[in-house]
Amino acid sequence: MKITPTIRAEFEKYLRKNGLSKTEFGHIAGLNPGTVSGIVTGNKSISVHQLDRITGGMGLEPDHFYERYIEECIMEEPLNWKRIRPFLYRCVQFNRLDCLQRVVGMLLDNPGYLPHLFVIAEDAFKKGYNEAAAYLYENIAEGEKYQHSDRLAICHYRIFTIQIGDDQNRNLKAATRFESFVERLNEVVQLDALKDLANVYRSLREWDKVDEIAKALEIKAEIQYKLDQHHDAKKENLKKPASPPFAYWAFSHLLHAEVCEAHKDYEKALQHTYTYADLSWVKETDEITLEWKKRYKEWAEANTYVNKLHAGEVSILADYVAFFSSKKEETLPGLDNVVEAANRHHLNIDHILKQFETEIFALLDKPESVGVYNQQFITERYVHFTCALAVYYFNKGDFADGFTFSLSCLEKSSLINNKPYIIKCVKLYESYKQYASSETKAAYRNLINEVDEDET
Repeated sequence: MKITPTIRAEFEKYLRKNGLSKTEFGHIAGLNPGTVSGIVTGNKSISVHQLDRITGGMGLEPDHFYERYIEECIMEEPLNWKRIRPFLYRCVQFNRLDCLQRVVGMLLDNPGYLPHLFVIAEDAFKKGYNEAAAYLYENIAEGEKYQHSDRLAICHYRIFTIQIGDDQNRNLKAATRFESFVERLNEVVQLDALKDLANVYRSLREWDKVDEIAKALEIKAEIQYKLDQHHDAKKENLKKPASPPFAYWAFSHLLHAEVCEAHKDYEKALQHTYTYADLSWVKETDEITLEWKKRYKEWAEANTYVNKLHAGEVSILADYVAFFSSKKEETLPGLDNVVEAANRHHLNIDHILKQFETEIFALLDKPESVGVYNQQFITERYVHFTCALAVYYFNKGDFADGFTFSLSCLEKSSLINNKPYIIKCVKLYESYKQYASSETKAAYRNLINEVDEDET
């Protein structure tokens, strides 16, 4: 059995090998010679700061001694939060989840450490160390004995946020798991939580869920707005949501409008659109308020065009295209709406597709989030758009372009685990496969093989 030398033994060996005195190494590493001497002789415990100095002075990677540090300076001594805390931060910083898990496992037996671990989890989350943060939140949630505590709810909110990504099946599971914890959050935090939850269900086109969340958000945002009016605006210590309360209220009506649009109730969708367009009752004039009012006015204008277009008012098509052509973030949603309307009302939109040819092929290369739209929204709209565009071209007898966009849709649908659109793409291919070239058939087989591999 191989015996691993201690940190002190390896350090002392380094000094002898390089002919360095304790004083000389102290100058190199930025340590007091007395401290170096105490470490070598074993008369002094090694702090994380000193460990950093030693590994740096020896020219080693910062985490070189981490496993041994746990065994020699944490496990073999009484638990000391002042020593453990900076070490956990280092584990997070250098993505040493193995070391983080070993130490946290020792602490979880004592519930008194949960608040301290929560602080580290929050810091890790804010700095983007999501894997470490998720591990901490999961274990804090398991150890939390008060099932209605704000800390438990925040843990589940953070886990939900971290888990949301491209995989729609995983997103659905994350949303379903988190949903029951929303009501346990602080009333102010609930506004952002409901917004985030609604956005996930929007990207999944789970319209009943979106409608349910929109109703809750409308009520809570209205209450919060009224509470804010009664509070002294100068009280900076009051907890505030990320956006003004009226913005969440307006968003709830935007969600209601989307649900109505999905159910082809365009008249009711327009009513909700006109509701969030008129924010004249919001009297605040600060910069953030004015920016939100401007956004909702623009969104209302766009969605008014969309609902009228879907309802059959095709005369507004040119005006709608002119509206979104100058707004980069509206290009994909705008084109998606135009193609959907063209398929529904049998319109020829070749001239519009030609106008946006560069943007369309840029989307094929890599659809990216722009402006206020997150990646889940953009990816979902991209899948919907490419499928609708494939249908448009197939209906025209333009089979080459039809296959280009249907295969692009199939590829992206497979990557994000969007089974309904995988099925739609397969049905499209089967309907027109007699017109497929040998290259198209080969590309399709490769994509289907990848789908099959993902299923196993």
